[in-house]
Amino acid sequence: MRWDDFRRSDNVEDDRGGGGGYGGGGGFGLPIGGGGLGIGTIVVLGIIGWALGIDPSLLIGGAEVLSGGNNARYEQQVPSNTQRGGTPSDQMGQFVAAVLGNTEDVWTKIFQDNGQTYRAPRLRLYSGSVQGGCGFAQAAMGPFYCPTDRRIYLDTSFFRDMQVRFRGCSGKACEFAEAYVIAHEVGHHVQNLLGILPKARQAQQAAGSKAEANRIQVKIELQADCLGGVWAYHSNQRWKSIEPGDVEAALQTASAIGDDRLQKQAQGYVVPDAFTHGSSAQRQRWFSTGLKEGKVSACNTFAAASL
Repeated sequence: MRWDDFRRSDNVEDDRGGGGGYGGGGGFGLPIGGGGLGIGTIVVLGIIGWALGIDPSLLIGGAEVLSGGNNARYEQQVPSNTQRGGTPSDQMGQFVAAVLGNTEDVWTKIFQDNGQTYRAPRLRLYSGSVQGGCGFAQAAMGPFYCPTDRRIYLDTSFFRDMQVRFRGCSGKACEFAEAYVIAHEVGHHVQNLLGILPKARQAQQAAGSKAEANRIQVKIELQADCLGGVWAYHSNQRWKSIEPGDVEAALQTASAIGDDRLQKQAQGYVVPDAFTHGSSAQRQRWFSTGLKEGKVSACNTFAAASL
C-alpha cells in the first residue's frame, strides 16, 4: 500500500502512554446494537464466547487482554507527558494518522459532491484499556467506533493479532488490511452522520427476538465493510494507493473474521442466528462491492434482497 503521500490527520489522540485512558477504570461495556461494536470485537470475544457457550456481549465489560508477545511496530509506548492531540511521531502512529487523514479527504469530497458536510471523527490510540464515551474498553475488544463521542478507539496490538494469531494477512500487504480495519470503523462514523445508526438502534430495540436484532447488526457491519471499500476505491483513484496483493490481503482479513469461520473454529459448528458481523463470504462480497462501485448507494445492505 502506498501511503507516504497521504495527509496526516490532526484528529489522532495518542493515549498509549496515558496510564489506562481518560478518566480511569470502571464503567460499562459497549452497547450491543448501538453501532459501537468494531471490526475486531468478534475476533477475540467471539471465539471465547462460542467456545464457552457465553454470549460475547457479556464478556465485553470484563474481557482479559489476550494479546501477548512484543513487537515494536504494534506496541511502541509513548511517554505519559506526550501531547495527546495531533500526529504521533512513531511509525505506527504515522501510519494511522495517514490512513485517517486519507479517509477524511475522501469522505469530505464524497459528502461535498452530495451537498453535505463531513465532520471527521477523532481516533484515540491506547494501550491495554481506555475510558471513553461508550464506557471502559480493553484491547481484547478490538477496534471500535463509539457513536456517543464520535471517536474510533484503537489498540494497534490488534493488528499483530490479526496477522499472527488469526492469519488474516501476511507481509507488507498487511498495511492495506490494517487500513481496511480503520476504514471500516470510519464507515460506522459515516453511518452515524447519515442517521443510519440511530435508526438501526431503534429497529433493534423494537426487534422481537435476539436473532432479529442480530440480523440488523449484521447489516450494519456489512454496510461498514462496503463503505470501507468505497474509501479504498476513491483513494486508489486519486492517490494510486493500492499495490499488487493489497486487495487479496483485505479479502483474506475479511474472511478471517467472518462469523461462520470464527464459530467453526471455536465450537465446531455454525449458528447463523448468532451472527453479528456476517459470514466470511458476506464480508468479502460487501467490501468488494464498495471497492468496485465506489458509491455509497451501492452499500444499502438494508434494502438488499440477499446479503
